[in-house]
Formats: sequence, C-alpha cells, structure tokens
Amino acid sequence: MSTLTDRPRESGREAPVAVPSDKGRWWALVVLAMAQLMVVLDATIVNIALPTAQADLGFSDADRQWVVTGYALAFGSLLLLGGRLSDFFGRKKMFLIGLIGFALASALGGAANGLEMLIVARALQGAFGAALAPAALSLLSTTFTEPAERGKAFGIFGAISGAGGGIGLLLGGVLTEYVSWRWCLYVNLLIAAIAVAGAIFKLKDEPVAAHGKIDVPGTIAAVIGLVGLVYGLGKAETDGWTAGWTLGPIAVGVVSLIIFVLIELRVEHPLLPLRVVLDRNRGGSYASIAIAGAGMFGIFLFLTYFLTAILGFTPVKTGLAFLPMLGSVMLTATTAGSILTPKVGPRPLVPLGALVAAGGMLFLTRLQLDSTYAGGVLPGLIIIGLGLGLVFAPTQNAATSGVEHRDAGVASAMINTVQQIGGSIGTALLSSFAASAATDYLKGKQVTPLVQAQAALESYHTVFWWSTGFFVLAAVVAAVLFRTGPLEVDPDAQPAMAH
Repeated sequence: MSTLTDRPRESGREAPVAVPSDKGRWWALVVLAMAQLMVVLDATIVNIALPTAQADLGFSDADRQWVVTGYALAFGSLLLLGGRLSDFFGRKKMFLIGLIGFALASALGGAANGLEMLIVARALQGAFGAALAPAALSLLSTTFTEPAERGKAFGIFGAISGAGGGIGLLLGGVLTEYVSWRWCLYVNLLIAAIAVAGAIFKLKDEPVAAHGKIDVPGTIAAVIGLVGLVYGLGKAETDGWTAGWTLGPIAVGVVSLIIFVLIELRVEHPLLPLRVVLDRNRGGSYASIAIAGAGMFGIFLFLTYFLTAILGFTPVKTGLAFLPMLGSVMLTATTAGSILTPKVGPRPLVPLGALVAAGGMLFLTRLQLDSTYAGGVLPGLIIIGLGLGLVFAPTQNAATSGVEHRDAGVASAMINTVQQIGGSIGTALLSSFAASAATDYLKGKQVTPLVQAQAALESYHTVFWWSTGFFVLAAVVAAVLFRTGPLEVDPDAQPAMAH
C-alpha cells in the first residue's frame, strides 16, 4: 500500500511522491531488467546473425561493419541527450518512447530488403536505445533508495548487464540456426511488448521538476565528439591507426569533447553538470566500467573466434559455451555484490572483481590448438564471470548513488556512454593487436593450414594478455578513485511510484 510524505520539500526539490510497496518495487525491477536485457543483448545477438544476413542480402565484407557501427554510433553519441531528456520530460515517458521506438526499429530491421534499410534500422535502434537505457537505470535508482534493497536491485540489474552479451550470443545462435537471422531482430518485439505492458501498470515517475532550456551547444559538441571517437575507432579496426579516416575523426572527436567541457563550465543549464562526474565514487564507476568494458571484448569477441575457428563450435554450441560464465556473473552480482555493497561500498569489491577477472583472462592465455572446452576454456570463463559480477553491480550502484534527482538521468547515461566508448576502444585496440600478432607470426613461414591456425592462436593469446592488463588497470583505478565506506544515499530522495 502506498503512503505519501506530507513533509514539505526544500525549495527547488521535487514534489513528494508516493512510496511504492515492496511488491510493486520488485515488479518494477522485472520491467526495468527486461528493457536493459534488450539493449545489452542487441549488441551481440546481431553479430551472430551477420554472416547469414550478409549472404541473404548480398552485401560485402567492407559494408558489413556498418550494421554494427550504425548502432554504436547512434547509441553512443545520443546517450547523454537521452539521459537529460529523461530528467526534463519524465523518465517513464522516455522509457516508453525508447521501448516502443526500439521495437519498431527492430521490426524495420527484421523486414530489411537490403543493406541500406538494415543500417537505417540499426541506427534507429541505437537512437531509441539511447533514450531507453538511461531512463531504465535512473528509474531503478529512484525506485530503490533504501541501501539494502538498493544493493539487491543493482545486483540483479548488474547481473543482467554483465550477462546480456552472452545471452545475445546464445539466443542469436539458436534463432539464426533454427529459425532465421531476421528473428534476431524480431525477438525485440516480444520483449518490448511485455516491458511496455509492465511499465504502464507497474511504473510511475516522479513529477518533473522545473528546468531550463536544453543545452543545444553542449549537445551538438557532445554528439560530434562521441560520433568522431566511435567512428574513428571503428575505422582503426579496418583501416589501421595511421589512416586519415581513423586519425581525422578521432582528432575531431577529442577537440569537440574538450569544447564540450568548456561549454558545460559556462552554460546555466548544462547537458552534463560536471558535479555529476567530479564526485569520486561516480568518477570511479565511470573509469572502472570504461576500462573493464574494453577488456570484456577480449572475452566475447575473440573467445568466440577461438570456439568457432579452433574448436569448430556451431553458433548454438558457442552460445551455450558462455552459459557457465553467465551463471557465475549472476552468482556474485546477486549475492556478494548486492549483500556486501551496502555494507562496505565499492572500493574493496570492484578492485577484487577486476583482479579475479584478470586471473580468468590469464588462464585463457594457456589455450593451445589441442585444448578442450572443459579443460581449457571452462575454468577461465567461470573465473571471469565471478569477477565481472563484483564489477558490474557495485559500479552501477555507485554511478547513481547520492545524485540529485534532477541529474539521475544524465548520471545513468554516463555509465552507458563510458561503457560504449570503452567497448569501442577495446574493439579497435584488440583487433589491431590481434592482426599484428598474426602477421608477425606468419613472417618467414610457409603458410599451411596448421601454421595459419597457430597464427590465429597467437593473435588470441595477444588479446587475452591485453585484456588481462585492462582488468588489472581497472582494479588499480577503482582502488584509487573510490571512497572508503558505504555509498551515500540521499535520505530525502523519494522513490518513483510503482504499484
């Protein structure tokens, strides 16, 4: 049963809102977690479907990357705007707009009759995902304000975030192999329909506080900066680091982001108030998740290559191979991550989790051509999953803890933005290192199938070593930046209503 707080709010604070019942809050979590799953799994589910879609629609290898890049460009560049719009116009409203738009864009992609239509659909998915993801995380933040419940909620949400990529690989393999690649997009219609119904009946937003105008100059600078970075890093993977189409966009992106920071220091209503980023716990969250995100691509991308190219796994078998890692992510995220975070805070947990994940990556550097899944891959996957669960739940909790409700949307957007940028940097760097390692191995050797397989293995080892380094760096950064002690939660923060 909902109760109302009659105590007047301080000047400039939000109006009182109904406190949801326990049952209502947990139903709200189910809805928000479904939306998060849809956004996260879409980053990998389409990768599995791409070869089949390419054969069906008849586009080249060079054009294929744009199906992935189109989504990443729109999603990464519009997240900050999406987060601010949810603060301005209401999180539930933006959540529903994002859900419905994402579903319609997925339907367009599933019905694509050519490459252009598919790329447009993927870009629209990214744009609506940029509205959906920050709204979901900020609704979670304002719904669960009591530390113990908040820890449990973010543990579950963090587990979904960490496991979504692997779920995408499995679901993509099953749908591609047994139904059609188009259902890798159509499946979002089912998820979205359930989430929309749940949102309508189980979520109510806070009243929208008075706000100023949208920071148009800051928005333009942020979009140009993030597009430049993501695009340039994507070209680095295919064209190399010295190509003009790599260095040019990256330079434009960096300069635009510097201009963005200068604008934010001066405008009255900034797109990203720097107070959000400069808090030590939030800054620690953003830095940790960006670096860990770069390392994660060593798992999902290159371990997938090993399973398919060296062990000869089918798409479905590859997806199933990641399930133990997903189980271990959910185990630590929903137990240690949620039980311990309210008591000790993220400082001891995130570095420990990153170091455990680094140990798992280190185990994978021992893989050989005659390695088996059970003896060579499985132990590393389980160790990595146990570590990632301790990284995702506390960082997402810390990224939105203690933030003023007027900034909840943009604080939530930042965690998605840095993960996207970290993933783009990781993809570009690791792909470049892998290609160089394979090329160096082949120099002066007669190319035979065995030598080619060994060169591929050498490239995977290189990536796994670098991913190990990324996780160690994430551990160091987290240990330095996070404050000691439990997270601060605003005692005046009223949760969004759910009934």
